[in-house]
Amino acid sequence: MDSEKRCAGCGVLLQDENVLQEGYTTSLENDICQRCFRMKNYGEYQIVTKSNEEYINILKGVAQTKDLVLYITDLLNLEKNIEEIRSIIPNKMILVLNKKDVLPKSVKETKLIDYLASKNIHFEEVIVVSVQKNYNIDYLLKRIKFYQTTKNVYVVGRTNAGKSSLINKLIQNYSCNTQELTMSPLPSTTLNTVKIDINEHLTLIDTPGLVDIGSILNHVDEKMVKKISAKKEIKPRTYQLRKNQSILIEDLVRIDYVEGERNSFTLFVSNDLKVRRLLNLFNNEELKDKNKITYSVKYDEDLVISGLGFIKIVNKGVIDLYIDKDVDSFMRKSLI
Repeated sequence: MDSEKRCAGCGVLLQDENVLQEGYTTSLENDICQRCFRMKNYGEYQIVTKSNEEYINILKGVAQTKDLVLYITDLLNLEKNIEEIRSIIPNKMILVLNKKDVLPKSVKETKLIDYLASKNIHFEEVIVVSVQKNYNIDYLLKRIKFYQTTKNVYVVGRTNAGKSSLINKLIQNYSCNTQELTMSPLPSTTLNTVKIDINEHLTLIDTPGLVDIGSILNHVDEKMVKKISAKKEIKPRTYQLRKNQSILIEDLVRIDYVEGERNSFTLFVSNDLKVRRLLNLFNNEELKDKNKITYSVKYDEDLVISGLGFIKIVNKGVIDLYIDKDVDSFMRKSLI
């Protein structure tokens, strides 16, 4: 039978009639759907395809309110068009830079905040946090109270930015509520809005993440997703390359250095990923069947591969990138 009850883990409408449809539960007495139950207890994951159009309509609904919005983004995977969500939602907004724990400790917060300031997108404040290490969460709560316009505060961002993790941390730290959102390293875990009362003055509303279609996480198997998703502080790997040398990351990415003086390539990717250097790109055809993109690199730029991380390149030169045709990449001024 149909129910008006929603899953406390992902927000989908619960139903007990069709095991193949989203929201299925063995009993409407349960608080979470079968998908969330299996993810939480067995680490299993079922893909549910929702279009970004549906998500954008939810964000447009947020824009109809006057409520404060927290925009969560992943420091290792700052999106190219960070202004997209801002252009949909005019509300007061705090930008939360999450997963500081995966960047090297030597990276200064001020540098990260200045980088965002240079983009000239208005936010009430930019706050760097680490949910994993409980870093700056007290300060974030203080600023939420300061900017709140009503009891409700919406949480938005792209898939895998750590929205549900942040909400769970706020519940754990400041609430008697026992509700817990479903978390997974895979995209599209939250399917609809989920309301969580933190206390009598604050209700957080989690929204589905905008799916980053071009993220490498959408084009690899579950085992590789876990490998790509950095769980601890990244140890940057630096390679000095001469012209006609290459770097290979697993069987995912090949970077050929085709023009320029001796150059430094520093990889900010998960420690679990295997990286190899080829000393002569002419003798090896590995991964050359992938889509080729040529970039002219200026001084101090990052090559960003969506969902994977970034490679800091010090000097100017020309590179050929071989990568799956559906995975996005772009150059930016160095973040670090």
